[in-house]
Amino acid sequence: MTIGSMPGSSGYLENFPDRKMSYFSNSYVVSLTLVAGIGGLLFGYDTGVISGALLYIKDDFEAVERSSFLQETIVSMVLVGAIVGAASGGWINDAYGRKKATLLADVVFTAGAIVMATAPDPHVLILGRFVAGLGVGVASVSAPVYIAEASPSEIRGGLVSTNVLMITSGQFLSYLVNLGFTEVPGTWRWMLGVSAVPAVIQFCLMLFMPESPRWLFMKNEQSKAIAVLSKIYGIVRLEDEIANLSAVLEEERQNKSSASYMNVFKSKEIRLAFLAGAGLQAFQQFTGINTVMYYSPTIVQMAGFQSNQLALLLSLIISAMNAGGTVLGIYLIDHMGRKKLALSSLFGVIGSLLILSGAFFAETSDSSSGLYGWIAVIGLALYIAFFSPGMGPVPWAVNSEIYPQQYRGICGGMSATVNWVSNLIMAQSFLSVADAVGTGATFLILAGVAVVAFVFVFMFVPETKGLTFLEVEKIWKERAWGNSYHTENLLEKGNQS
Repeated sequence: MTIGSMPGSSGYLENFPDRKMSYFSNSYVVSLTLVAGIGGLLFGYDTGVISGALLYIKDDFEAVERSSFLQETIVSMVLVGAIVGAASGGWINDAYGRKKATLLADVVFTAGAIVMATAPDPHVLILGRFVAGLGVGVASVSAPVYIAEASPSEIRGGLVSTNVLMITSGQFLSYLVNLGFTEVPGTWRWMLGVSAVPAVIQFCLMLFMPESPRWLFMKNEQSKAIAVLSKIYGIVRLEDEIANLSAVLEEERQNKSSASYMNVFKSKEIRLAFLAGAGLQAFQQFTGINTVMYYSPTIVQMAGFQSNQLALLLSLIISAMNAGGTVLGIYLIDHMGRKKLALSSLFGVIGSLLILSGAFFAETSDSSSGLYGWIAVIGLALYIAFFSPGMGPVPWAVNSEIYPQQYRGICGGMSATVNWVSNLIMAQSFLSVADAVGTGATFLILAGVAVVAFVFVFMFVPETKGLTFLEVEKIWKERAWGNSYHTENLLEKGNQS
């Protein structure tokens, strides 16, 4: 099918003569990516800033100082909000579009930031954290899908991973802001309230951004979709993209089935895709990234340094390593491939966790030596170095591209919810488990989980590097129905790449 034969598209490309000679406009796609990625910056900032803000919140509210439960609730309530936001974000994305979902997330997050900054008591502060979490949850679904649907397949992984870079950059920025406001009256109110600034910036910029071309196409707004796609692809590639979208739309019309949460589990190929996507999101958290980050001050103390300033400096260094590793992942994900990168990352994570576990076990038996503290610091650095390029961006990239168009919002929201729930479980249980069985044993358990994650990725996650969305759909049909599904063996193609 050519573009001219499409309903409503006859002669449409003549309106874009300047686009016919270009392959794709990097600057245009990058601008879409960076604007959408501000949602990731909000998430990273909001999760990182609370660690410093909480010190001053305890000074202002005696009830928080006396209650560990209130402290944990203030920290984790943003995760509860994110769970609700991600669960509803899939439906919002499919019903109203990726652009409107992002705008809604900005409004909600800004409201949450204002409530936090003006909170007269801990309970209102907790409410503000929940509202901000709602915005973070919706954005965590919208941004990867929006970026993926506007990206050429050969650089899609790297562009989606840019959203993860924004998350790690937001965490690093939060530590810098914490340092900047330590001597300012109002301290924590400024720390939390300033998060509204990037939300307002994204809202203003997003007004000038287009809707996802794939969402427009599926809503029978082909002319608008082509207008966006023509700014990304040259004429030959544009015809291929429109042909792929036409094929998907025709198949959806023939099936005459609307996407629903129940159909995710009833359809074998969708179920297999969701298993792979949600499993990656769960293992991203259960392999301990946030708990390792949270535990860095204790590791500094093991090394024999008691200074709070040194602990904060370590947090900055670790955060910078995390962001730097994500930059490397952006390059590797489209060159090395998603599956190989995840497996390599997990292999290194397993070794790093074993080093951490061994250091804690040895420190317990010989607390007089600071050597084991330094070994633990090395293990921590290695963990971040291996995790950040692979298991940091890969789950988000894979989840943005493995679902059929009509299920991309629903399944993306469900898998993001799995990530948030797993994050909450780890945040609430790590210290209790460490108290019960010991820190060395806890890191050993995480190493065991990483081994299970390695096996899971090897068996259930296909390689999607360089494949179009239509080709990825065929992968799941082949896995679901085997040789009875007559098509090119894309599984072999993906594995060979």
